[in-house]
Amino acid sequence: MSSRTTYPGKALDVVYDATLCIHAAECGRSAGPMFEGGRDPWCKPDEVSVDEATEIVARCPTGALTYQRKDGGPTEAAPAANVVVVSPNGPLYLRGELAIDRAGDKGVPTRAALCRCGASKNKPFCDNSHVEAGFADLGAVGERGKGRDAQGGTLGIKPAPNGPLLLSGNLTIRAGSGRDAWEGTKCALCRCGQSKNKPFCDGTHSRIGFTAD
Repeated sequence: MSSRTTYPGKALDVVYDATLCIHAAECGRSAGPMFEGGRDPWCKPDEVSVDEATEIVARCPTGALTYQRKDGGPTEAAPAANVVVVSPNGPLYLRGELAIDRAGDKGVPTRAALCRCGASKNKPFCDNSHVEAGFADLGAVGERGKGRDAQGGTLGIKPAPNGPLLLSGNLTIRAGSGRDAWEGTKCALCRCGQSKNKPFCDGTHSRIGFTAD
């Protein structure tokens, strides 16, 4: 059975992938009647303007919601800058021109939430296991990085076997406090949840025998 549900509209269809959803509620709490819990169907794209519909879908931080235009309008474009937000006690939220290696049909072009607690059963994506695991890290970033010459372009994300997320491309890392803390073009981000230098990898995954698959 497919994990994807399509909600058709006249000008666009909204596609929902349940395997990527962590219930951030950016859609359900949006003003207006496009999304209403308990209603069947839950999503009615035609209840708002096309511009409003695309804006609401683009709020989804995980890529669980996407849209397909039927009116010849523009598809969702990658942001001008690649940004990773280290959310307090939660995942890494990525926005940019993303190229997630080994993502299969779960790959998303501009938005993703990736596990950093080590407990997700849907690695490299977050599945909210950090809540049950009691993962605690407020998202401070101590390092500054080596800088970058540009903001956008393709950001490669490769999960190392039983190791960190290897990122390559222009990148800003934003601390949980909202501060743009690190800028560079290459880094290794912890995904075992045990690094003493979060969000960066310090090799702890090897010492604790972390397994990603």
